[in-house]
Amino acid sequence: MKYLLINKFKFPESSILMLTEEETDRYRIPTKHNIRMAMYWLVQGCQPGDSLVFHFSGHGSQQRNYTGDEVDGYDETLCPLDFETQGMIVDDEINATMVKPIPHGVKLHAIIDACHSGTMLDLPFLCRMDRSGRYVWEDHSPQSGIFKGTNGGEVISFSGCDDDQSSADTASLSKVTSTGAMTFSFIQAIERGHATTYGDMLTSMRTTIRKNESDVGGGAVTSLLGMLLTGGSLGGGLRQEPQLTASEPFDVYTKRFTL
Repeated sequence: MKYLLINKFKFPESSILMLTEEETDRYRIPTKHNIRMAMYWLVQGCQPGDSLVFHFSGHGSQQRNYTGDEVDGYDETLCPLDFETQGMIVDDEINATMVKPIPHGVKLHAIIDACHSGTMLDLPFLCRMDRSGRYVWEDHSPQSGIFKGTNGGEVISFSGCDDDQSSADTASLSKVTSTGAMTFSFIQAIERGHATTYGDMLTSMRTTIRKNESDVGGGAVTSLLGMLLTGGSLGGGLRQEPQLTASEPFDVYTKRFTL
C-alpha cells in the first residue's frame, strides 16, 4: 500500500506513518495507544485541498452495542496488538477521531481490511450493491439522532467485508507470503485500470475476490478469533464481499475514484 501511495498517487514518503509488528521503535508498533495517536496525527491540522488515507490490515471484531446506535445491535472494533490487556478500538471512537473533525475541502479515504469491517468508521451511509451492480444507499444514521457525519469534508471507506462477514488472506499478491485479500483486490483494481469510478472499483474488488476464492486462506483463523472475542459462532461461512460506506451518498458510477 505504501508503494502504491508513493508511486501511483504521488504521496510524499515523509507524509506516511506506518505501524507494524516488525518495528523496533516502540512508538511504531500497532498498540492501542499508538493506533489512537496515529489517527489523531492523520487528521490534525488538515487544510482544504488535503487528501488523507487511513489503511488498516489486521483483525477486526464486534461487541454488543447497548445505546441503540447500531442497526444490527453490534459495534465494530479494530483489534490492536495489545487488545487482550488494553481492549479494542470501537467504531464510535474511530468516527469521533477521524470522521467528525474533517472540514470542508478535505477528503479522507479509509481502507479497512479486517473482519466485521463493513461499517468500521460508523459512517451514516452504506452502499448496498447486488451482484448485477444495482445499488441503493442505506441510511445507517443512529436512531438516537447522534450525528455520524463530518465537519463539512468528505469521508469514503472501502472495507474488506460486511459487518457479519470475515476477511481472509491470500498469497496471490506475492506468491510467497499472505496478504489481506481485500488489500490485494484494492491494489489490483487500480493497477489494472479498473478504478475509474467508485462503482467500478467496488465491482472489480468483489470480482477479484470471487475469482481468487480457491487461493484465499486464513479466513477460518480470523473468524475463529472473532468467535472467541464475541462469544458468537462461525455462522454463515467465510465468504466476503467488500463494502463501500460514505459520509454522504453519491452516484457511484459517475463519481471518479482518486486518492
